[in-house]
Amino acid sequence: MIIVVLDQPQELPNIAHVVRGMKNFGLRDIRLVQPREYDPYRVEGIAHRTSDILSRLTTHDSLSEALADCVHAVAFSARGRTAKRHGQRPREAAAEILERAADGNVAMVFGREDRGLSNEALDLCHRVVTIPSDPDYPSLNLGHAVIIMLYELALARGADAMPLKRPRRQAPPAGHALLEQLYRDVEATLEAIGFFKAHDRERILRTLRGVATRVPLDEREAKLLRAIAIEARKRMPG
Repeated sequence: MIIVVLDQPQELPNIAHVVRGMKNFGLRDIRLVQPREYDPYRVEGIAHRTSDILSRLTTHDSLSEALADCVHAVAFSARGRTAKRHGQRPREAAAEILERAADGNVAMVFGREDRGLSNEALDLCHRVVTIPSDPDYPSLNLGHAVIIMLYELALARGADAMPLKRPRRQAPPAGHALLEQLYRDVEATLEAIGFFKAHDRERILRTLRGVATRVPLDEREAKLLRAIAIEARKRMPG
């Protein structure tokens, strides 16, 4: 199980943003260590439909207590450390988190908004992850930092390989005969408005064919364009 641990969070809206992000990405377990304020009713007022997560939320008096049943803990910090051997980037960390989660609870630990995690808190963790950002402004909003890591976990699970939802209404590709009708109707309309008086007919029609085949058009789209061309021509005077 992967658990989000917020060490001494200061602002209730930030807790809500983290809970909402967890709902977005399918995590259900969060622990708060000495939160300055926490009201599940107010949190759900910001992060709607998250009662399932809030019902599992626990608060703790110390970070050690919150990590007691975890086999792996990953700290998130924008500050560099003297000992670099435990440093990771989010993508590398995500793969290891998923691997270790098969053996037991894994905690992702995020510090308080104003000063992050203390050195003592970092010492309790097996890895220190730094999200790459502009060196002149490295500190991320708490909710943003959590979302970035949740997204990396989703990618590590293979979420990017899932097919996108197909359109509700689908039409087959436009056939040759329909496209030729479309070209003829567009040509007739352009002729009716005198477009070819100032433009080379052959070049314009070849360009239109190139546009239609590059997309390419489906049957519904081609019929719509035909209808527009025909209707425009019908409304020409004379």
